Amino acid sequence: MATVAYSEIAGWSVEELNNELAASKLKLTKLKFNHAITPLENTNDLGQLRKHIARIQTELRKRQLTNQA
Repeated sequence: MATVAYSEIAGWSVEELNNELAASKLKLTKLKFNHAITPLENTNDLGQLRKHIARIQTELRKRQLTNQA
């Protein structure tokens, strides 16, 4: 899994962030199911994907708070 820098995520539109968030959550669910059936070659992918999701959620929350102020 390729990591995306937070500075790149900050440049995405809200629509792109929401689409990427949905796709990443789906991918994480699939990886978890695959890992339960047969162990993954690189279990670090799960952690990297969770961090990617957290970065997207952080950016969405930051934008939500700046719009409220």
